[in-house]
Amino acid sequence: MPADLALVTDSTAYLPQETIDRHGISVIPLSVAIGDTVLAEGVEISPKDVAEALRDKQRVTTSRPNPEFFAATYRAAAEAGARGIVSVHISGELSGTVEAARLAAAEAPVPVRVVDSRLVGMALGYGVLAAAEAIAAGQELSEVAAAATRRTAVTSGFFYVDTLEYLRRGGRIGAARALLGSALAVKPLLHLDGGRIEPLEKVRTASRAIARLEEVAVEWAGEREVDVAVHHLAAEDRAEPLAERLRARIPGLRELYVAEVGAVIGAHVGPGLLAVVVAPR
Repeated sequence: MPADLALVTDSTAYLPQETIDRHGISVIPLSVAIGDTVLAEGVEISPKDVAEALRDKQRVTTSRPNPEFFAATYRAAAEAGARGIVSVHISGELSGTVEAARLAAAEAPVPVRVVDSRLVGMALGYGVLAAAEAIAAGQELSEVAAAATRRTAVTSGFFYVDTLEYLRRGGRIGAARALLGSALAVKPLLHLDGGRIEPLEKVRTASRAIARLEEVAVEWAGEREVDVAVHHLAAEDRAEPLAERLRARIPGLRELYVAEVGAVIGAHVGPGLLAVVVAPR
């Protein structure tokens, strides 16, 4: 990546490490607390750790990064020769991360464009990749930020959770709260809409919910050229077969990525999560 523009994101993008290294992306870790112990996502705590803590009914919470983490990252980029920075992050409706980035950007030694992806996971990650490609193509700061915004605006994420309880505990349930009264009788499908978690459909069994998740992803992709990511938490046995079915059924599929979500998102969705991100090119 050219040294004159730098790219920053946060740990909830769940980009492959090889991709981060290739594009020179700086990643700000978000924090997870198990009891009173605060740990950095991707550095000090794994998805397995948070899944086990949730199953053991330990108190698991998350917090936004300190603005100083962003400030230090922006200063380091400027000292390395960057004349501008694009910083692309998890939905501001789900986290205070964007707010922290903006506070730091106001004091940065070079111009910083902060992009609220209004997404999370590889839905956010595809916006980061669009920015990386724009930087590699020699585009200017505003054009790079616009590239990230365009990609995230057409990207959708759909997901299934075994229970709404973890979303309720974390205060991230939004309009899906209306499903709580019937939570024992349904397996909800959810999606990100306007940066918030919203109910999509109610399905009676886990197997039907996963089948419907597949159908929704196929319908959304249509005939377009798309990249697809399948996320899970402690559900690889469901995620890999789902990914292979999507590979067979989406004619315009370009790249397919399967990955477990990290501790921050895992803390809010719980073990058993299955998610599909569809990102038109």
